[in-house]
Amino acid sequence: MANDHSKRTYDSILGLLSSEDNPTPLVRINRITPFKHAQVYAKLEWYNPFGAVKCRVAANLVRDAEERGILGPGKNLVEATSGNTGLGLAMIGNAKGYPLQTPLSMAIPLEKRTILRFFGANVVELDDTLCPAPGAPEGAIARAHDTAKANPNTILLDQYANEANPDAHVRTTGPEVWRQTDGKVTHFIAGVGTCGTITGTGRFLKRRNPGVKVLAAIPEEGHDIPGVRSRRQLKQTKLYRPAEYDGDTEITNKEAFDLCLRLNREESIIAGPSSGMALAAAFKLVPDEPGVVAVVIFPDNIFKYASSIVRHFPQLAPAEKPGAASGAPSAHEQLFDAMVENLKNPHDSVAVGPLVEELAGAAKPLVVDVRPLDQYTDLHVPGSVNLPQSELGQRAAELPSDRNAPIVMVCGIGKFSKHTTLFLKSMGYKNVRSLKGGINEWVRKGQKTEGSKV
Repeated sequence: MANDHSKRTYDSILGLLSSEDNPTPLVRINRITPFKHAQVYAKLEWYNPFGAVKCRVAANLVRDAEERGILGPGKNLVEATSGNTGLGLAMIGNAKGYPLQTPLSMAIPLEKRTILRFFGANVVELDDTLCPAPGAPEGAIARAHDTAKANPNTILLDQYANEANPDAHVRTTGPEVWRQTDGKVTHFIAGVGTCGTITGTGRFLKRRNPGVKVLAAIPEEGHDIPGVRSRRQLKQTKLYRPAEYDGDTEITNKEAFDLCLRLNREESIIAGPSSGMALAAAFKLVPDEPGVVAVVIFPDNIFKYASSIVRHFPQLAPAEKPGAASGAPSAHEQLFDAMVENLKNPHDSVAVGPLVEELAGAAKPLVVDVRPLDQYTDLHVPGSVNLPQSELGQRAAELPSDRNAPIVMVCGIGKFSKHTTLFLKSMGYKNVRSLKGGINEWVRKGQKTEGSKV
């Protein structure tokens, strides 16, 4: 049986991949729009065969690699991911015979990590940022590059730098939007992660009509929205082309998750948090004028984000029963999380620049690296000492006896250093801080390091 979009019959699941002849749906936003004149449409990308906009990218990365002759029988794939590209590559790899290894951050929702394993991917969990950062030591992207270099049969497609990423949207998303709006689209809005969607779709639409406005939704620093990147994170993304965009705006976690909830409850659109973020940007940037037709990319649905929902809407979690475990954080856990969050203040944390100045002064703080010994040995802040988090209780005697001594705790990305900062404060240390961004940020800022990999 041949592929037939009109009958929705296909030779294989890969025939269901999106294209101009088989587009994902475009649905008008009706109830929650603040506009009287402008029309806003959501492009529902979870109708791609593996559930997200990144199916387009995964398919085009594989196609491009096959056509260039670097991918074929007997080859494996490795790709750092924040989830959705990995899901697409895992399933396309299953169909074509390319096993996938995917290094990723433990901050990625458990649902995505579990489904990646269910799909057959070899998931390597790391103490990395929510969105992998190129060049970061011990990060997902660095691990992917190292894996590919060590094994000639393992191919890194590199969605963060590969022009086949935006090209996927030049080939599919852009033509779909143009055809679905009969060429009347005036504004295109997308969140920024690898930036393939906004760059590729924007290029196509501007070729058809240079007057189309391409607008970026950017999450706030410290965001909790998987798959997208803050302004600081975007500086390390090779496909970020701000000169090709017409504007952007920063969206808070609260704005994104609140609008995500309203989409589900008031529009009956099962959108995830990055969809709420993109729509919030549209509401801020798009003018309310007759003739305006705005198209917003909704990358995936809500079902992968139950753990994120509980964090932002704890009232939606099942009520705890006495003596029974619950998926919702307990009152104790919520209090601890709040305490960790509070450590972002300037008194309990320090950025790389000020720490460098302090280390060059007379009253140098003691820098304590709480990562495992092997990671510390590979790379660390010069002059720092290693007290792994797992051993800190037993080795507390190695800390200064003076409870007023200045101490800075360091980990991979600034997560576990906050935990150990709290621990030292509980011991009576009054001048202990956490290094913002950890050793990853130290390296990004170009500071000197010591270790076997230097």
